[in-house]
Amino acid sequence: MKKFLCILGLMVFVNLFMTVHAVDNINKAIANSKVKKDTISISVKDIETGKSVYELNQNRLISPASTQKIVTLAAAIDTLGPTYNFETSLYKNTNNELFLKLGADPYLREKDLTSLMNQAKAKKILEPKNIYIDDYIVDSVEWGEGWQWDDDLNSLMPKFGSYNLDGNLLYIFVAPTNNGAPANVYSKFFYPVTFMNLAVTDESKANNITFQRNNSISPDILTVKGSVSKIQYYTVPVPNLKRYFRLRLEDAIKDAKIEYYGKISQKKLPSDNVYLVASIKHPIKIAVGDILKNSNNMAAESVFKIAGGKYVNNTGSIAAAIKMFEAFCKKIGVNSDEIKIVDGSGVSKNNLMSADFMTNYLVALSQIPGFDLYKSILPTAGEGTLANRMLYFKDNLRAKTGTLADISAITGYLTSKSGKTYAFDIMINDAKTSPSDKKMLEEYILRAVYNYY
Repeated sequence: MKKFLCILGLMVFVNLFMTVHAVDNINKAIANSKVKKDTISISVKDIETGKSVYELNQNRLISPASTQKIVTLAAAIDTLGPTYNFETSLYKNTNNELFLKLGADPYLREKDLTSLMNQAKAKKILEPKNIYIDDYIVDSVEWGEGWQWDDDLNSLMPKFGSYNLDGNLLYIFVAPTNNGAPANVYSKFFYPVTFMNLAVTDESKANNITFQRNNSISPDILTVKGSVSKIQYYTVPVPNLKRYFRLRLEDAIKDAKIEYYGKISQKKLPSDNVYLVASIKHPIKIAVGDILKNSNNMAAESVFKIAGGKYVNNTGSIAAAIKMFEAFCKKIGVNSDEIKIVDGSGVSKNNLMSADFMTNYLVALSQIPGFDLYKSILPTAGEGTLANRMLYFKDNLRAKTGTLADISAITGYLTSKSGKTYAFDIMINDAKTSPSDKKMLEEYILRAVYNYY
């Protein structure tokens, strides 16, 4: 008995020693970094007990950047279900009218519209009286609250909505001509955009092309500057999603040789006297991987709004999505009263979360059915936004990163050398240090957790 008590006492001492050593190493990493301590928020919790093992400014509200996606996506998947499909469907009624019911599918492409119309032709639908679009799945608000208006040429931040198509991006090619002469600029598909072409051919230099747009004058005028030595394509966000979608739909109708010369109007799909002609489906699991690994903002926003629409059984909106999210938090027993969410992707700095909320949320997620599958989709070291980061941890880390101006964040799960798994959240809001300094500190903090907890 004495021997057992001695062994037990030794184990307690070792655990206490390791914990103190971990805390010392985290504090030392912070002290040795260029990042100010009061700009850092940290929370680390044991997922089995929910007990906090390290905290620093854990209740401070900070913009979580793209780490927010791990939070909003889990709520959306719970509402939509893991087998949900984005669906774009073509219907015909008894009056020989076509209805295209949109699904706000972030993976819908021009070729899919062509496929729908070709299937309509194969079913002998050649001269429809009218063509309508049912776009009521989500509302017409195409950008998030607090998004940077002067960043609207950022291809990582396209608009989003019912009319999602081709990633909501224009593909623009810039090709060399004769050395010293203006370059050739053209788009992959027709869209009424005017190019102010100031790009020149320079065979002695690498490509250096920039785009500018002045929305106060016209969103459909793009100024192209720089030099080009070999053909290259660039992407810029589509200014008007509905216009781009209808142009591609008209192309698909013509390609299928369907005779239609009327207008394409908006109208809700009737509940009776219609039958399905064809549909295009993309499983939500594509979006889950894309959102968590590649931090796809447009997909995150679309999924969040669609889930909100399903929750309220109406058109999806951010307001509906927030209601859905708050209900999910109550379901898993996490208090969301102190945080603020205004979009599904974390792009807006108006979003506010604390490190303590994030780890409470992650711990709660670890207790629900299907968690292991969700966790396995999170990128590990060397994947997605962690492609060149956290290689020290190999498969012991599953995490989501986030970056905004002045902000760097990482959240997820880490299995330490002892075999225990911890939920962690690190948010740094420091305007004075470089992104690399912030990211280096994140790694050293996690190394201390990995080695000593």
